[in-house]
Amino acid sequence: MADWAHTIKAVAFDMDGLMVNTEELYTEVSQQMLARRGRTFTTELKNQMMGLPGQQAFEVMIEAEQLTDSVDELAAETAQLFADLLPGKLAVLPGLVPLLDHLDHRQVPRCVATSSTRDFAQLVLGQVRLLQRVDFVVTAEDVPRGKPHPDIYLAAAEQMSVEAPQVLVLEDSHHGSRAAISAGACTVAVPGEHSADHDFSGVHLIADTLADDRIMQLL
Repeated sequence: MADWAHTIKAVAFDMDGLMVNTEELYTEVSQQMLARRGRTFTTELKNQMMGLPGQQAFEVMIEAEQLTDSVDELAAETAQLFADLLPGKLAVLPGLVPLLDHLDHRQVPRCVATSSTRDFAQLVLGQVRLLQRVDFVVTAEDVPRGKPHPDIYLAAAEQMSVEAPQVLVLEDSHHGSRAAISAGACTVAVPGEHSADHDFSGVHLIADTLADDRIMQLL
């Protein structure tokens, strides 16, 4: 592995499952949606969808379960289910706030790079008061190709005025990690229970949580 210790000049955070517990909520929402249609949301399907932009993820679900719904219909239903869940269940994941405090102290530029839509990202980050803790948010809507393509992390690096290898990317999924690695970023996987079985080949390290001391050592 390369020695990144003194080259990191900026940080890019994935959002879902990394900063906040929305991957757990996505699972709950998807279970409800498929149960209404007499189907089951399996771990295999979840892994195929995780980290992909919304439209692509819904296309995977439609094909896998042979649904007659359109992407737009599934998106609208998902939005309604999330509207019911977020107020009572949305939570910041362990280690995030101290890490952001450290970046503040070091004056390190940081952003969110998410496969979620801009409206959803702003809703989620705003609800837990994280919007003001990052410099900007780049979404799948802002780039030609979503994760696992590198576009979103290349765009994030450009907007932070650094080269991609100078960006520390924190990701929780295989698709997101592939995107960061392809961009040439220093990629750290922080899997949760939802992604513990993902293939993180090629990442710089696999951290236990965002509070892992090895993350701090890279900054």
